[in-house]
Amino acid sequence: MSTPSRPLRVLLWHVHGSWTTSFVRGDHEYLLPTLPEGGPWGRGRCGRDWPAATEVPADRLAGTDVDVVVLQREQELDLTREWLGLQPGVDVPAVFVEHTTPSEHAATTRHPLADQREIPLVHVTHFNDLMWDNGRCDTTVIEHGIVDPGHRYRGDLPKAAVLINEPMRRWRVTGTDLLTAFGDAAPIDVFGIGADDVHDRYSHVTGIADLPQQELHDAMARRRVYVHTARWTSLGLSLLEAMHLGMPVVAVASTEAAAAIPPEAGLVSSNVEELADGIRRFVRDPELAADAGAAAREFALTHYGLDTFLRDWDEVLATTAAGT
Repeated sequence: MSTPSRPLRVLLWHVHGSWTTSFVRGDHEYLLPTLPEGGPWGRGRCGRDWPAATEVPADRLAGTDVDVVVLQREQELDLTREWLGLQPGVDVPAVFVEHTTPSEHAATTRHPLADQREIPLVHVTHFNDLMWDNGRCDTTVIEHGIVDPGHRYRGDLPKAAVLINEPMRRWRVTGTDLLTAFGDAAPIDVFGIGADDVHDRYSHVTGIADLPQQELHDAMARRRVYVHTARWTSLGLSLLEAMHLGMPVVAVASTEAAAAIPPEAGLVSSNVEELADGIRRFVRDPELAADAGAAAREFALTHYGLDTFLRDWDEVLATTAAGT
């Protein structure tokens, strides 16, 4: 196993806040580009508590000593060339993290990096690795690791919690349309960016504005059950966070959910009536919910803990930086 002989200087963009929160907990120095206007290519830390992360203005990156670039979007290949003046995978070691499932035809979509071998591809779930056509690219899987928020579950509110960002725009992809059936089973509180928009669409469903993470975790943990509605997305970190909190989960049996949720932690099904019934049972039986939540937390700590995540990334970063 390769491990870094010294801390590495790692350039990456702030794309997914929760994933980056875990990633920058490693023993390296993490450089985050900034632009005066912020935006998707230069948001830096965005005020997050990331002590190991240093913000670097994009116009000062040229000539900066970088050991490895962690790419997460195809456009970052061009930005590396433009801002560092280096070709990723040739002049500077690079690795590409694929966070998402194929957006079009699931089994036949070819990954943008499929025709090269200079930049290894890291998938965040085995499902992603299975569904993308990776071509000749070297691939590996590093599953999510969560900064443990602690066992906060209270379940004192007989409601279900759902977390969906932009629920009305993303609609069937995130399973927003399922809220009709689920709201008939129990009151639903929807958290996330743009969640306010669901207020006038569904009965028994309340949209709650996006909350800071600490407030969000406390609010989620007061609800009796967590419901994962997504039809087509990579494994949501909100689901793993709910399990770490000690919440029982009811989830649509799609993508990686079946592998992430053991039977004792809740219910995974593609049958909408079964899912609604599962929500109803957990909301009506606090003891059943607490027992399932404890099992969910135990499983999450074992399989989605931060130590394994960082150890796996240490190996990939060291191997990539060494060119082996």
